[in-house]
Amino acid sequence: MSTVQFQQVSKLWGKTAALHRTDLTLKEGDFSVLLGPSGCGKTTTLRLIAGLETPSSGEIRIFGNDVTHQSPAARGVSMVFQNYALFPHLSVAENVAFGLRIRKMPKTDIEARLKKTLDLLGLDALRARKPSQLSGGQQQRVALARALVADARLCLMDEPLSNLDAKLRQSMREELRALQQKLGLSVVYVTHDQTEAMSMADQVVLLRDGKIEQQASPSVIYQKPASLFVAQFIGSTKMNVLSLQGQKIAGTEIVVPAPVDAVSLGIRPEDISLTGELTGQVLSTEFTGADLLVHTQIGNQPLTVRADGKAVISPSAQINLGWRQSNLHWFDAQGLRIQ
Repeated sequence: MSTVQFQQVSKLWGKTAALHRTDLTLKEGDFSVLLGPSGCGKTTTLRLIAGLETPSSGEIRIFGNDVTHQSPAARGVSMVFQNYALFPHLSVAENVAFGLRIRKMPKTDIEARLKKTLDLLGLDALRARKPSQLSGGQQQRVALARALVADARLCLMDEPLSNLDAKLRQSMREELRALQQKLGLSVVYVTHDQTEAMSMADQVVLLRDGKIEQQASPSVIYQKPASLFVAQFIGSTKMNVLSLQGQKIAGTEIVVPAPVDAVSLGIRPEDISLTGELTGQVLSTEFTGADLLVHTQIGNQPLTVRADGKAVISPSAQINLGWRQSNLHWFDAQGLRIQ
């Protein structure tokens, strides 16, 4: 069964389309990530699922039920916000149980759910503290606990880790993914951080200008990008893109087996070796620890190579370069992948 299904759903603000007519299916039990730059429509999509926005057209289904015109409360989803949205005057336990008390659930049921959820997230020892007495990571756990205690089958998360420092963000990613897998929870997660998306997702939905550019698993979206935009958005160091003139790399005499309609060649920095018959001029180097990024050029086109961090390469040197034909990506004049 699908968790979420959009059928020709759009969202307009006047004449501006925040989301163009879109078909989207997210599988039950998956950790689905809506990824893209600011303004691409990912948060609008999440708000449409939550019922916080009304679609301009189309139909939205959650677990097979038409929820297009249902209120947020009737959809049976929980949500974790970017800013935590904790009540400062309430304790951890009171914050987590707040929604259950509003729904007038029996006190024994509330306490049972509360205890189970606080234990699950390692918060039971902190249940009497106020939000101001918690670290950023602890506050994020409280916000997550408040979503989980509702026992909803679908949890929506809007950039929940963006306020944390890099080290804590990494550990929270691992915890969140492990928790989702343990509970078999369906998650729709919004982020602009492609590292978060690639490390956590079962499915990545990459949006651009209110349209889905590609939907695939992290490995497929990395290894077979559907367009130049995907190719250069995904990857800690963006894919190299070289212009072509017929069967040659523009500005050089290097012949490549380009398909007839290809105008661009793409190759990832890690797929280029420092051995081969090609010659590159080193412009600069960038040491990142395990890796050394070598910024070179072929003809007049820039090319970045990811080398071992122990490599010693002098700026302005000439180096040999090579690649396997199987690692080349081809794109047409519209920037679309040529299979």
